[in-house]
Amino acid sequence: MKELPAAMRGVILTGHGGPEMLSYRTDLAVPKPGPGEVLVQVMAAGVNNTDINTRVGWYSKHEGADADASWTGAPIGLPRIQGIDVCGIIAHVGAGVPPERIGSRVLIEPCLREAGAEMLERPWFLGSECDGGFAEYVAVASRHAHAVKSPLSDIELASFPCSYSTAENMLARTEVGSGDTVLVTGASGGVGSAAVQLARARGATVIAVTQARKAEALRAIGAGRCAPRGPGLLDAVGRDSVDVVIDLTAGPDWPLLPELLRPFGRYAVAGAIAGPIVALDVRTLYLKDLTFFGCTVLGDGVFASLIAHIEAGRIAPLVAASYPLKDITKAQAAFQRKDHIGKIVLGVGTPDAPESQEATE
Repeated sequence: MKELPAAMRGVILTGHGGPEMLSYRTDLAVPKPGPGEVLVQVMAAGVNNTDINTRVGWYSKHEGADADASWTGAPIGLPRIQGIDVCGIIAHVGAGVPPERIGSRVLIEPCLREAGAEMLERPWFLGSECDGGFAEYVAVASRHAHAVKSPLSDIELASFPCSYSTAENMLARTEVGSGDTVLVTGASGGVGSAAVQLARARGATVIAVTQARKAEALRAIGAGRCAPRGPGLLDAVGRDSVDVVIDLTAGPDWPLLPELLRPFGRYAVAGAIAGPIVALDVRTLYLKDLTFFGCTVLGDGVFASLIAHIEAGRIAPLVAASYPLKDITKAQAAFQRKDHIGKIVLGVGTPDAPESQEATE
């Protein structure tokens, strides 16, 4: 095993608030892998809504409170290294882990069921309940570091873990299959564009809800149709015409979604970027025999299924731009403008990573 550096570069979250709560450091302690753990040298890490939501305290259901500002409803331990999307290489292993794992290229499963050689009562999420990938090294249970064999770059691979596993989990929970018509809201985002590809890979017909200027790019990755956001969605798609809704936005137009579903339709949600409070006519829910799924914790086998899709080339990375780790605030500002399709990724593995690189569409 190669000797580890005395310190590492990384970004720490120091409190809840604006970008000023992110501090780029070069003197962070390198974590040590415990029993059953591996130490991953991070090569690239994706930017996600959850990074920003956690920073601003969006998950808290109490105004101004930090006591429930994580995915699990618990306080965030500060300072915290965020970053739920990680592509890297196993650099060291803890006791009980085969040394042959050293050197393996891996993607880290974002939903952690084991930590510190113990099974967790409630899963943790990388970069939320424990330190994540916005640093040169991160330690996780060996079972959560999945080997991946692919010609894709580290930047491209880092676009997959959180968004694509979230999408695959929603599709698995709703049992999407050949012949289904699936409507995806927020289809140009990381999870949305992943859901378009993965639903198509299952043989479904996909309707992508998006802006007109992004429609061509979404059709290119598998959307059979595109529909506008807003009140015109019902007329564009048609009442009782969709088997499954994959919802990532919620917001004021949410009452249209149950109307689009056929009787016995399935609805899954894993985001609320347009607003978390919605109006539900419960009569629609029970008179149409609809089934609703809230999706956060990954089901067994979901991440392994994602790795299989990647290695078989059934899905493609959509990287809108990449930034060096030190420019994380610029990357998050670009992410929040929502002008992109797919993912924004941070290069972590090289200190002199290039300045922002926009992807070619």
